[in-house]
Amino acid sequence: MSTQDQARALASRHQYTVKNREQSALSRMAAEIGVSSETAVRNQPRSAGMS
Repeated sequence: MSTQDQARALASRHQYTVKNREQSALSRMAAEIGVSSETAVRNQPRSAGMS
């Protein structure tokens, strides 16, 4: 695997990890205020630079 491929894989994994962490936090906050986690995740604004 080339250095460029390794960098791409690392960036992709980091993006996935950040998104997962944000969704987990959002689901916990939704549960605290009584909103379903599905509704909260569906209505989550997209982060800048993320697709």
